[in-house]
Amino acid sequence: MPCILLDRRTVVSAIERYPLNMTFFSTPEKLEIGDIPFIASHEKPTRRDGLLYYRRVVEHFGLDARPGEEVTAVTRTPEGKFLARVGRRHETISYLADNIVFATGYYDWPNLLGVPGEDLPHVSHYFLEGHRHWHQDVVVVGAGNSAVDAALECWRAGARVTLVHIAEGFDRTVKPWVLPDITNRVKEGSIGAHWHSRIVAIHPDRVEVEQIDGGTRTAIPADQVLAMTGYYASTDLISSLGVPVDHATGVPAHDPATMMTPVPSCYIAGVMAAGRDANRLFIENTRQHGGVIVEDIRRRTGA
Repeated sequence: MPCILLDRRTVVSAIERYPLNMTFFSTPEKLEIGDIPFIASHEKPTRRDGLLYYRRVVEHFGLDARPGEEVTAVTRTPEGKFLARVGRRHETISYLADNIVFATGYYDWPNLLGVPGEDLPHVSHYFLEGHRHWHQDVVVVGAGNSAVDAALECWRAGARVTLVHIAEGFDRTVKPWVLPDITNRVKEGSIGAHWHSRIVAIHPDRVEVEQIDGGTRTAIPADQVLAMTGYYASTDLISSLGVPVDHATGVPAHDPATMMTPVPSCYIAGVMAAGRDANRLFIENTRQHGGVIVEDIRRRTGA
């Protein structure tokens, strides 16, 4: 079945932007696709292992992956085909297709804090490594896995780290083998923590933190602000085709048995099906979406 993969960045670009030293939750066999064994030297594969594996899968099957091609609009022709307009380098081109699958994930759209100063250059919603923050005052927003990993790595690289979190304590989803480490660092005072607090303003050299109970404000020095507040799946493109999106959950309407939306021949795959609940779906439990979609196309077309 002929197919092309369009991506504004590159194949598995979300993994490419993971922290350099990140380790997957899942064991290798739960990340395998296409019946190609995932061989890793450790029980939990790393970011580098993942990039190498998925590149090799693309090369092994000769998949028509086209990096650097950003889909800017999708429309339906009178004949029922899909017309995708694509920005590529210094030109705009179009593709015509019988079927279309939206698998855009959520990593391009961070949940913003919505406070003054969030657009300053020392504020980031992505974390790569701790070395660049050596001897810096680093404020990490959040208390999930991304925030915990960033806080620990920055602290080990010699940064002065402070966590700011709207709730009281670490998220329940924090990796169990990491939780004792971060808990002890906070308990001994190596990493500061402002629980039940939120950032209300960001300045070039500090952040203003407000305690939710009582409204007391504190200024914290900040050379770098790492807002590890999660991401959401954008539904702008798929909504423009007339696919309904649930306002409460952010999930596009679709049949879980086929992944097809109410717009015929239009499908979703991956974490788009999770909407705003980004922890519900991930690589391990969405690998089957591709096969489900292909089988439905075959059933409908007799291919």
